[in-house]
Amino acid sequence: MVTRAVPAPLAQLPNALTVIRLMLIPAFVGLVVTAEDGHSWPAAVVFGVAGLSDQLDGWLARRWRVESEFGRVADPLADRLMIDAAVVLLWLDGRLPLVALAIILVRDLTLILGYKLVMPRGYELSVSMLGKLATWVLYAALFAILATRDGNDWPLWLFWAGLALAVAAAVMYVTSAIRGGRA
Repeated sequence: MVTRAVPAPLAQLPNALTVIRLMLIPAFVGLVVTAEDGHSWPAAVVFGVAGLSDQLDGWLARRWRVESEFGRVADPLADRLMIDAAVVLLWLDGRLPLVALAIILVRDLTLILGYKLVMPRGYELSVSMLGKLATWVLYAALFAILATRDGNDWPLWLFWAGLALAVAAAVMYVTSAIRGGRA
């Protein structure tokens, strides 16, 4: 049995950050909905804070040896919901094409529903470095899209790179689940 490296109250901090990230989603949505054409520095800041909290909660949980079943499920779910909300809203504002929305939603639905199917068979969810990299790049790209005005191409190129990484990570997870392994 691995013992935690921090006192009990601090051991809850990584999960608390995940819950805060979940609570930031409605605030983020409200800021984007009231923004001008999908451009909003306040929404970008909230989105950026969510992205940073994602990095911090996982790092703390591993460093302090306080990883939990809740964190293993809620952390990636919070990321999926925040990123999906951003993609849907940016598509509605004409900042992202329909194909981007479709790929993100199909990927995330596949992962969420697929996890529900393989979890009872003993599949262990473990986020890969490729999956983490994809999430980091998507957070950075969507932050940049929110913070810039329409017409800037570089955030879209960053988004497409993140999306390619996300699809590659999804293929890796699905392949591992089919083989009955651990992703």
